[in-house]
Amino acid sequence: MKTLEGTTLKTFSELDLIEPLQRALFEENYHTPTPIQAHTIPAALDGCDILGCAQTGTGKTAAFALPILDYLGQEEQKVRSNRPLVLVLAPTRELALQIGESFETYGRHLRLRCVLVYGGVNQASQVRALNRGAHVLVATPGRLLDLMNQGYIHLEDLEMFVLDEVDRMLDMGFLPDLKRIIGKLPEERQSMFFSATMPPSIVELSQQLLFDPVSVNVTPKASSVEQIEQQVMFVEKNGKQMLLQNILASPNVDSVIVFTRTKRGANLVAERLQNSGVNSAAIHGNKSQAARQRALGAFKSGRLRVLVATDLAARGIDIDGVTHVINFDLPNEPESYVHRIGRTGRAGAKGIAVSFCSSAERGDLRAIEKLIGKRVPLAPDQLEPQPATTNREGHNNSSRRPRISVHSDQREARDCTGRGSEHSGGSRRSQRRRSGKRNQPAHQVGRRTDAGSNRASASTVASGTANRQTHSEDRPIEKIARNFVKSIATFKPKPRPTNGGRKRLHTKRPR
Repeated sequence: MKTLEGTTLKTFSELDLIEPLQRALFEENYHTPTPIQAHTIPAALDGCDILGCAQTGTGKTAAFALPILDYLGQEEQKVRSNRPLVLVLAPTRELALQIGESFETYGRHLRLRCVLVYGGVNQASQVRALNRGAHVLVATPGRLLDLMNQGYIHLEDLEMFVLDEVDRMLDMGFLPDLKRIIGKLPEERQSMFFSATMPPSIVELSQQLLFDPVSVNVTPKASSVEQIEQQVMFVEKNGKQMLLQNILASPNVDSVIVFTRTKRGANLVAERLQNSGVNSAAIHGNKSQAARQRALGAFKSGRLRVLVATDLAARGIDIDGVTHVINFDLPNEPESYVHRIGRTGRAGAKGIAVSFCSSAERGDLRAIEKLIGKRVPLAPDQLEPQPATTNREGHNNSSRRPRISVHSDQREARDCTGRGSEHSGGSRRSQRRRSGKRNQPAHQVGRRTDAGSNRASASTVASGTANRQTHSEDRPIEKIARNFVKSIATFKPKPRPTNGGRKRLHTKRPR
């Protein structure tokens, strides 16, 4: 495996690309290639296999699309019905659509046909497009296998094969499908693997499928996008919705993607935001493809201010101008955090990522901080959470879901199951016996009530990090949201660089 180091390419005009591609890049104001593009495109133009690793939002799509279009544009091959020349696999429908749009944009001056194949819609129109012939086929694994089994797709003529977001495919359980698809590929082909992370399983897969690949790694291992300002807010589950609505009340929070852990959670958050007057919509796997495309289109055009999504849709959202990403729920997998916050700060722009962390999620936060190699900073005016304590049985409470004190006019929060005995050990009867409160009803043990306000509070919680020692104080949600909004009052996204010129050096490269 060959490794490329250092970036020597300064402008797209220095690339050995045909004139129609140079013209399209000029029209799109593409001037300076990103590191993954500067490393990958020259090697791909030479016909090398590629194993590329770069952070999300750094231009991986153009890194493989431009060499493919350059090759097809020079060869001017005629395609046969149902026999594509190039296959690009993506894990989700949204990502497949984004890749298809990129091929259409870069290849607008070429007489090439790009066909998209994905599930969730009727296959009739896709079959008709395949019958007409496709130079480039962009597909998701499930629908591709269905059409292959029905005899609508044959891969004997394939010359180039691309796997995008390989790590996400493996996470989603597509490995058996990938093996069946790869088994149908011809031996002589150029293959390119791209991923935001590079776990050992992908390296092992690449060693089996790639021939003497060029390894392109332009980012530190498992790091997050450095242009993104990351913050964490400690708030219990029952206070997250109010905190979110208070943050969205600021006009400076313009274009926002909110991530939840479940589909039901995404629906609830979007519905409550809509009822509070915030124009929002949810996208996830249970939504029809038409509904997802309508929501994405409205969000891109600015008609929709907030998009609520699950992790499944995270990598399919490639939209410029997203100013904020809010993690309503922290992800179970720390790698998903990198992909989530990568929806903002794209193409070199700046962005803000805010994460809500409850007491039950402190382990997830600890895993995220371990992955990215640093602590996620606290949001403005947030104090450090109270450190873990040791109970009288000698056990460290950091491994349990602790009771977290809330605002003085609110009763103490309970754990997510609604049962009061899970953290304190023993049954409710034994709790009363130990505490001496025999006459107190069982449902009041371990709780305190107050006749004060029911307003939720964004109190801080234990993070589980050993070096966080400062005690926290109760902070109302409105104050936390207000201070956060003040801190971003002057935030403006960075504009994309403009093209300062173009130059064509070569017209053809050897095969």
